[in-house]
Amino acid sequence: MPAAIEVSGLLFEYPGVRALEDVSFAVASGSVTALVGPNGAGKTTLLRCLAGLELPLEGSIHVAGVDVLEEPRAVHRRIGYLSDFYGLYDALTVRQCFAHAAAAHGVEESGLDKAVERTAQRLDLAGLVGRRAAELSRGQRQRVAIGQALIHDPQVLMLDEPASGLDPEARHSLALLFKRLSREGMTLLVSSHILAELDEYSTDMLVMREGRLLEANPIADVAANARRVRVGFVHEIADCASLLGAIGGMRVIEARARQALVEIADSDDAQGEALRALVMAGVAVSSFAPERENLHESYLRTMAGESRPGPAQ
Repeated sequence: MPAAIEVSGLLFEYPGVRALEDVSFAVASGSVTALVGPNGAGKTTLLRCLAGLELPLEGSIHVAGVDVLEEPRAVHRRIGYLSDFYGLYDALTVRQCFAHAAAAHGVEESGLDKAVERTAQRLDLAGLVGRRAAELSRGQRQRVAIGQALIHDPQVLMLDEPASGLDPEARHSLALLFKRLSREGMTLLVSSHILAELDEYSTDMLVMREGRLLEANPIADVAANARRVRVGFVHEIADCASLLGAIGGMRVIEARARQALVEIADSDDAQGEALRALVMAGVAVSSFAPERENLHESYLRTMAGESRPGPAQ
């Protein structure tokens, strides 16, 4: 399956500031990719370039099979985009906001009502469709803005801080919506500072810093590809690290009296052999489960690696 987003050699400058430098990556179709990095990393500039709203100095961008630099209007029909700072027509009702957005994205008049109803249900706004945007809370306005971005069922949905202003319950509902959209085949690229929220639904991660891409990788699916295992013990072990370190096939990452995190070769056979070795060594094991590195841990690891000084020249 071809990538939903392909970027190569992207270079973008504001007066006196290089916002993007040699950025290249691909986003798989149907994935939910977290775009993360500190303030000023270039995330918003990158999203605007992908959406055809900014023109880079160099590089190429293809989104949903369209050359964004050659056909920016064509790509607008295939994407949904929500900016960090969005606006609503305060005098319009939610229904009218959705209908206007649908028409602007080319939804035929015969399908407008259905699109409005479906989107209101998706964003838990069915009871508010008759209310004017000016009368809504900040969180409700945020959901209307998200609805406007996806009302035409785009192939690719790009969102800049979509959970800003949402309460925890609404954020959870949004995470469920993103996972459902992904299962339906939509590709999502989501920028946010709330890493715990992104971890709920993201399948891939792009890490940026100072305009450069530091990492572009899938978030490991530990159920299928486990390397770290959390081991629990029935009884306290006084010198846990030494005991586990003497058992072949595993490397101790952290050790406590009643549990440890170990690294095991990447196969089911290796994990089974490690568990057998623990039992043979007389360790009463209460739990033995793969543990995947969450997005926050992966992000901090990437940033820490970037901060380390390189070899002396």
